[in-house]
Amino acid sequence: MITDVVIAGGGPNGLMLACELSLAGVRPVVLERLPEPSEEPKANGLLGQVVRMLDRRGLYERLSGSPEPPRPNTAYFMFGAMGLDLSLLEDSPVYALPVPQRRIAQVLQERAIELGVEIRRGHEVVGLSQDDDAVTIDVAGPGGAYRLRARHLVGADGAHSTTRKLSGIGFPGVTYDRMTVRSAHATVPADWVDPATGALNVPGYGAVSPFLPHRTEHGGFSYAPMPGHPPLVSTTEWDQPATDAPMSLAELRASIRRVLGVDVPLGPPDGQGPHALRRLTGGNTRVAERFADGRVFLIGDAAHVYAATGGGPGLNLGLQDAVNLGWKLAAEIRGSAPSGLLDSYDTERRSAARRMVLNAQAQAALIAPGSDVTGLREVFTELLRDPGTVRRLAELIAGADVRYDMGGREAHPLAGRFAPDLELHTPTGPVRLAELTKTARPLLLDLTEGASLAETLAPRHDRIDIVAARSQAPGPTALLLRPDCHVAWASASPRPDPMEIEALRAALRRWFGVAGRAHS
Repeated sequence: MITDVVIAGGGPNGLMLACELSLAGVRPVVLERLPEPSEEPKANGLLGQVVRMLDRRGLYERLSGSPEPPRPNTAYFMFGAMGLDLSLLEDSPVYALPVPQRRIAQVLQERAIELGVEIRRGHEVVGLSQDDDAVTIDVAGPGGAYRLRARHLVGADGAHSTTRKLSGIGFPGVTYDRMTVRSAHATVPADWVDPATGALNVPGYGAVSPFLPHRTEHGGFSYAPMPGHPPLVSTTEWDQPATDAPMSLAELRASIRRVLGVDVPLGPPDGQGPHALRRLTGGNTRVAERFADGRVFLIGDAAHVYAATGGGPGLNLGLQDAVNLGWKLAAEIRGSAPSGLLDSYDTERRSAARRMVLNAQAQAALIAPGSDVTGLREVFTELLRDPGTVRRLAELIAGADVRYDMGGREAHPLAGRFAPDLELHTPTGPVRLAELTKTARPLLLDLTEGASLAETLAPRHDRIDIVAARSQAPGPTALLLRPDCHVAWASASPRPDPMEIEALRAALRRWFGVAGRAHS
């Protein structure tokens, strides 16, 4: 018996992929090495375009606990521990969802189980080989060793990915061995916290804004009061002597004194854990040589890791890897994938990963200690008064500057980009675009006069959802969306002309294998 897809790794990325495949009618098997979900504190939330993507699948409300849609940060953010004034922008691309990684994994596991995904805990991939028809996977499980045959194997098994190593895929990049990051959940004096802003007012130093990293000549400091959890206090230092002693609050307090030049009393965290108390020396920024090898694919940390940028870049990027790969892999399994569709996963997501490398390296350089870096930061501070510069950096942080190649020299400016949020009016009432994309199917949104674009698809409507609607806001009059919510084709014409219709037909062929017919 051959399984369609085996996913090695049951963390957020592997579970997200399992959900995407299930929405497309493919039932994967997830193999997770850990017998129980990890309680280790990791990422504290999600940032950027991935927040909007989760909304497009109906997962944002589950994670945020609010029925309200995500709203962008329009006030203040950071790049390289320098203020980024988002109020200079008409529309901010920076979205944030402060929720612990273990909660993200819990919600995605619940959703995967709802969709019928089989999750095998305590099962680990220990060997693999592939031929023209399938991948043979050696698995170590609680009951002993066994083998699976799968049409495809996806490694979502982390930075030390066994799948990547067994496939012989290189993992080049840079190791940072000078930097030490100390973090702990801890209490601080209550009267130091500004009730209006949440800032930590440190006597002898000044106010430290919550969640935003703060850089000094001697290192970095951050204070993150997560809702429902004790604050996470962190420092970053360079060239500290190595130690094998267990991490302690006293060590973190001494580090704060070196970074800020003043003392910050720290007490043990309130409430039940797990609580963070860790020291990390060094870090890596690496991108796999390729994200695909025959029938084997990599997503998340198995494909890319990043150091020193904050904002959980690996998780943000990994969840989008899963959404990009899911519909393409499902189309390949169903036999409906046009030529080259599956190859586009490697092309598109490695491009996004390289963009994140630029983000990571630039921010790492700007937070380093030293007077020369301070001079560079002064120049940058002047540049950050320019709205154009703020937009470029905000889009880089959010991943909103990623634009896939959709072909065509005269493509609409939205082509290749993540679809904008739209408020629509349909014959059955008002609806948000996010409510139309929960099924993870291709979508032709027809806002043209007469709403006649459905004729272009005949007789293959079964592969694509078609919604005729009206929008009061200026913008596109028609959008063809891939299941990952990137725009495959767009028009701004009240009635698309023959050239635009031909471009639509080309997009239907390229991405969905739908020939369509000429528009009359």
